[in-house]
Amino acid sequence: MTGPPSATSTWRASPPATPFETDPPDWERWDASHLGGHRFVARRGGRVVGWVALAPVSDRCAYAGVADDSVYVSDDARGQGVGRQLLEAVIRSADAADIWTIQTGIFPENAVSIDLHQRCGFRIVGVRERLGRLAGNWRDVVFMERRKP
Repeated sequence: MTGPPSATSTWRASPPATPFETDPPDWERWDASHLGGHRFVARRGGRVVGWVALAPVSDRCAYAGVADDSVYVSDDARGQGVGRQLLEAVIRSADAADIWTIQTGIFPENAVSIDLHQRCGFRIVGVRERLGRLAGNWRDVVFMERRKP
């Protein structure tokens, strides 16, 4: 995400939150790949301290109500409820838009994110083993989902 440096800095999260895509994409690519009505930013003192967004999982019509979430919180704002506020906001927007499933993939050692998602109604579906490579190493991903009630 090229854009505000403060938003980009939350992308460069420290492990265990590091995503497979370690460098932020340019704004145009990011903007085109995420759903317009399902993006929220947390600010403190005019500075971005976190963000959440939904991306469609497929362009096939059968999956029109399924989205993938990304949530990032800056190191100095962690443990202060920012992630929960952001995730709850995007869940409300998804429910209002008839998105029936929100899914996400989280590295197994990122217990904070797994716990956050569980507290917001997500369940662990399973572990996708050796799903992708990061820094030359195969990584497993905990696959989680939340279904609209």
